[in-house]
Amino acid sequence: MSSSSPASRPGATAEAAPLSLCAREPYVPADRLVAEMVPPPRFDAVRFGTYIPDPNQPSQTEAVRALEGFAAGLGEPGSGGSGKRRLFGFGKAAKPAPAGPRGVYLDGGYGVGKTHLLASLWHTTPAEPALKAFGTFVELTNLVGALGFQQTVRTLSGHRLLCIDEFELDDPGDTVLVSSLLGRLVEAGVALAATSNTLPGKLGEGRFASADFLREIQGLSAHFRALRIDGEDYRHRGLPKAPPPYTDELVSKTAYATEGASLDSFADLLDHLAKVHPSRYGALTDGLAAVCLTDVRPVPDQSTALRLVVLADRLYDREVPVLASGLPFDQLFSEEMLKGGYRKKYFRAISRLTALARDAGRLTGTP
Repeated sequence: MSSSSPASRPGATAEAAPLSLCAREPYVPADRLVAEMVPPPRFDAVRFGTYIPDPNQPSQTEAVRALEGFAAGLGEPGSGGSGKRRLFGFGKAAKPAPAGPRGVYLDGGYGVGKTHLLASLWHTTPAEPALKAFGTFVELTNLVGALGFQQTVRTLSGHRLLCIDEFELDDPGDTVLVSSLLGRLVEAGVALAATSNTLPGKLGEGRFASADFLREIQGLSAHFRALRIDGEDYRHRGLPKAPPPYTDELVSKTAYATEGASLDSFADLLDHLAKVHPSRYGALTDGLAAVCLTDVRPVPDQSTALRLVVLADRLYDREVPVLASGLPFDQLFSEEMLKGGYRKKYFRAISRLTALARDAGRLTGTP
């Protein structure tokens, strides 16, 4: 057991001990995966009116206008979906979609507010929540894994809108799967909206031999009208630098003093993530007030790094502050990783974990 584990703290009692992520093995039924396809808590209250465009980046203002028009169009008769939720059922086939792109694709760097805009689109679209779905690309592929392809098509075909955040293609299997799924949904009249750091025609580049799957990639691209959003990472725009890592002692002390906090060594957490399917990482963080980690160090390999990216996304979505000792989060990934095909995912994780580390400062009682 790690020296930083709760049980090793001198004088600790079972009642006083923090939670441990490594002790959690969540089970997530398929119906929960469907029910949770809504914007995460961090984006409950966002709207187009709460998005603050950078005055030096006109593409941000233009994107808001385009998305407002897109949302308004989805309220028109025949704009998409069958008008009836068909969860786990067949139902009547929807009217074929009109020709041309049935979706918008928000392309831009990390931290320019793409998820804010995507969630605003979901909230603004004039349809009841049961007719709209919102999830990350990983959550969408996990849904297919849980329900099966045909059942996922039937479940989502009755929707007016499907929003896909952090759209990336990490392997050829995902390329064929998502191409087929979105094609079927567009035929059913479902409108699409997605965010990514990569233009639709460039998906998969640097990850696998994307040229071998050019037809599928081009098919995906044809579903979307791309909207470019330029700008710097808002999480660091005019904000103080993230706090440096704390000592093991302070991290442990804070975990014991914070009701609902977890305490784990970073190495133990990485090992545990390998045993939990990424579709369950959201459930892994249920009810947490803070995540406290000791001895943060560089991740050892790409598989581990990609699992950590998913956890960082789920923690960020749920606004769970992260207090850590060891190395700062901008040293998590090797130089080779930050130059590779997944570099945008890693930069997003660094950005989000840094924001959560800043949020955790209020828990320590230090300036």
